[in-house]
Amino acid sequence: MITIDKSGCKPFANEQQINSYMDKALKGFDTLESGSGAGNDFIGWNHLPSTITKEVMDEYKDVVSRWQAMNIDTVVVIGIGGSYLGAKAAISALGHNFTAKLSNKGMHILFAGSNMSEDYLAELTDVIEDRNTACVVISKSGTTTEPAVAFRIVKQYIEQKYGMEESAERIVAVTDRNRGALKSLATAQGYTTFVIEDNIGGRYSVLTPVGLLAIALAGYDIDAMVRGAQEAEKVCSERSESNPSIQYAALRNMLYDAGYKTEILVNYNPRLLYVSEWWKQLFGESEGKDGKGIFPASVTNTTDLHSMGQYIQEGERTLFETVLHVASCRREMLIPFDKDNLDNLNYLAGRRVEECNEAAMNATIIAHIDGGVPQIKVEIPSMDEFNLGWLFYFFEKACGISGYVLGVNPFNQPGVEAYKKNMFALLGKPGYEELAAELKKRL
Repeated sequence: MITIDKSGCKPFANEQQINSYMDKALKGFDTLESGSGAGNDFIGWNHLPSTITKEVMDEYKDVVSRWQAMNIDTVVVIGIGGSYLGAKAAISALGHNFTAKLSNKGMHILFAGSNMSEDYLAELTDVIEDRNTACVVISKSGTTTEPAVAFRIVKQYIEQKYGMEESAERIVAVTDRNRGALKSLATAQGYTTFVIEDNIGGRYSVLTPVGLLAIALAGYDIDAMVRGAQEAEKVCSERSESNPSIQYAALRNMLYDAGYKTEILVNYNPRLLYVSEWWKQLFGESEGKDGKGIFPASVTNTTDLHSMGQYIQEGERTLFETVLHVASCRREMLIPFDKDNLDNLNYLAGRRVEECNEAAMNATIIAHIDGGVPQIKVEIPSMDEFNLGWLFYFFEKACGISGYVLGVNPFNQPGVEAYKKNMFALLGKPGYEELAAELKKRL
């Protein structure tokens, strides 16, 4: 079970203040659970884990088995934002730090559609040139520019290499149930299709086919991940001050109202880099609106202590840290004895490297508290499928509660559309001619 350590906030708030925000978070919890808040038509994720059946999981596994039988070794997963970050976070967190070939017995997952870099897409085609390739494309509409461009390129490559008939076996679409360009194409071409339900937004979709299919294809245990999410749903759906999602939502809003406007998610394992990226989208897109919101940032320590550490220690006192602490490592590495001891490290000989990592974490937490930076610690037993499923659901629940405490709709993203309209106009999309003329005067 994931737990919250709030001791790093106590130098900055008394028990009365903490209890006051616990009451606010409980009210936010009630709003979410009752479905009475803004955006309540997008809370299908809230009790999703308990509804995931064996039959649903078997559909994902059927794709894995079929592609294994075809000896497919590489899958290009195309999506942007929540359509890829959850899967990317999971595969990075569960995999080998240096090479996918050592990570698992699954397929090599490549991601596309999350940027508009020409070099990136060209180099993607370099990689898949000699691979046995398939594709999962994720988009409700099929017309979002970044994934649509990537899919057009990858689709053409697959069709030219394998022929139209076999290509239909190599492309899976995760899209809207009834409408949209991708749904129409999938139906016409006979692609295997999975549904993105209308009541689940992209950043809350990691426990749907948006995330689980790619994670299964990479060779990881999605059954264990769902079991972890199911346990988290049970714990985080209790109306209790011991509920970690309620605790986290309360603490971060208390700090925000006290003037701490930036939250830094801290990890001490580079494998968690994309968990931080997923978290940044979840909270940034959910809370950053109406002139409000905690700014989500992240660091990977101890690396970033040698770059961002100075600012965190002594810069403007408007930030707090949430530390992800993974209690148990997968591997053990001892520091060797050296007879010459030129580096003066023999006092560490025979001790685990992780002991040094833990000491660095605890030393940093104390130093940052002394420097005026409040600390929240999220305790995670280990980084495996079960606990990752737990972590995903915990953060989703906390985000929904926190948004309601903040007083915003946690489930819309109206600001995302502004750049899209401008980009359509500047690229000459039909219907945007008047806006294009206005924008070009400003360039």
